[in-house]
Amino acid sequence: MKVLLINGSPNEKGCTFTALSEVAKTLNQEGIDTEFFHIGKKAVQGCIACFKCATLGRCVFNDKVNELTARLDEFDGFIIGSPVYYAGPAGSLCAFLDRFFFSGGDKFFNKPGACVVSCRRGGASAAFDRLNKYFTIKIMPVVSSQYWNQVHGNTPDEVRQDLEGMQTMRTLGKNMAWLLKSIKSGNKEGLNTPELEEWQGTNFIR
Repeated sequence: MKVLLINGSPNEKGCTFTALSEVAKTLNQEGIDTEFFHIGKKAVQGCIACFKCATLGRCVFNDKVNELTARLDEFDGFIIGSPVYYAGPAGSLCAFLDRFFFSGGDKFFNKPGACVVSCRRGGASAAFDRLNKYFTIKIMPVVSSQYWNQVHGNTPDEVRQDLEGMQTMRTLGKNMAWLLKSIKSGNKEGLNTPELEEWQGTNFIR
């Protein structure tokens, strides 16, 4: 089993990475493989609602989004990390995730997801809420911890001093590992994922 950890900070080894690393370390201790993916510092094109991905099987903009969606079958769970900018996730990460989740289609279904946010002081809960919505729209179990998944600090060293935050990361790792193992065990016993109804879309403007 493998969990993908997406680092949505422009700083590859900063505070967000420090928090994600604590989760990854715990997952590894629980026998779960991990892989980091850094979205980088370059500008990320946002979704333009062209719906080409429905026919092409990939996003029309050929960048890191397509690089990652092509590998979705390799991962059993996802953890997304972001710094908090103006009480929300990094803009480049949101642009990335809009296209990633939309073009990835049903390959996310029933795979556990969680997010981690890193902030200096405030705005963490708003950013946390925004990121969790990607999971709930894709029929993904959302993995919880002992508190909202957040750390505080201006530097990696300060983040490591946030003892409760780091403990929250470890608890998240343990809970993610437990859920993945439970799903695997259930599958072996013939407990299949719920059958989906045919989608019914309702527009409120007639």
